[in-house]
Amino acid sequence: MKIYTREGDNGETSLFDGRRVSKSDLRVEAYGEIDEVSAAIGVAMASGVGPDIAAMLETVARDLFAVGGRLADPDHKVAARVEKTAVGPAEVRRIEEWIDRLEAELPPLRRFILPGGSPAGAALHLARTVCRRAERRIAALGPDEVDGALRAYVNRLSDFLFVAARAVNRRAGVPELEW
Repeated sequence: MKIYTREGDNGETSLFDGRRVSKSDLRVEAYGEIDEVSAAIGVAMASGVGPDIAAMLETVARDLFAVGGRLADPDHKVAARVEKTAVGPAEVRRIEEWIDRLEAELPPLRRFILPGGSPAGAALHLARTVCRRAERRIAALGPDEVDGALRAYVNRLSDFLFVAARAVNRRAGVPELEW
């Protein structure tokens, strides 16, 4: 199979159900943003986040493939048949547990934190902002178009990326810059 198909040369792409839509369609924008979150997480992992956070981020990267797949499947034709596209309350709870675990090693947040720090911490802050943008794109689709658990997952993910950035920076001995 070749990587290029030439089918998108006129500015259209296919959803899972075969429907052709503009590459500027809100749904395509949303799953494109999710792809960017995944790539930003890959940069953070390559920057040296530590083994425990790397394992969490690898799980997230796998989840994000499922999120993108669900967004590309507006009629839920694939999601009902493919278990690995499941993103639900259990995945949201898992992220909340990670947040709680990492926050236990951090000082309480008293002010806004300027993004940056170590290369891995800065990459996680960037991934967080890309995740927030993805969340806004998903919100633009409306509540009837996207499962609530999927929206909650992306919302919680940005919180996790923030806490992970703080934890990575603290472990690296890089002080937080408060605003």
